Amino acid sequence: MMSDKLHLGAGNEVLEGWINHDVAPLPGIDVVHDLEVFPYPFADSQFGSVRMINVLEHLSSTIKVMEELHRITRHDADVVIRVPYWNSRDMATDPTHKTAYSEYSFDFFDPSKRHCRERPYYSSARFQIVRKHYYTYAYWGLPIMRLHFRRVSEPRKQRILEGLARHFCGVIWVMEFELKTIKP
Repeated sequence: MMSDKLHLGAGNEVLEGWINHDVAPLPGIDVVHDLEVFPYPFADSQFGSVRMINVLEHLSSTIKVMEELHRITRHDADVVIRVPYWNSRDMATDPTHKTAYSEYSFDFFDPSKRHCRERPYYSSARFQIVRKHYYTYAYWGLPIMRLHFRRVSEPRKQRILEGLARHFCGVIWVMEFELKTIKP
């Protein structure tokens, strides 16, 4: 398939008009490759768009992956990355998650951000953060209960605690970053 759009880690969400990649040979997958193996089987500056949804947190080296994304995208390419928020239950629950992310994690690749300016030696890959999106669960007005340090075993109280934890510890569950590749 000839396309300048790459969907990394597509899984069962195969997109029409995109080159769909996954580590498993699932139906509709065009390229099977382990993203822990570098370099990726794509040409330099091959893509104008890359989509990576709930994949990066499963990989060992964010910096190496970002450098590969930089290599395979053209200048001004659109890169969309979605990752779980560092203190979300989703991040902590999945035993295959290797890296946690905050709202500042991608600042290390954006030259307009302080983290990148202070530590430009972390990576040569540069992306502009165009937009961030936060995903959260709607608050439905759970009753507030008086809490003490004690073990809670009653299912009803556990459900209340789970609801509160979603909104106070896990307010942001997932973040999506829209990036633009910066090349000379």
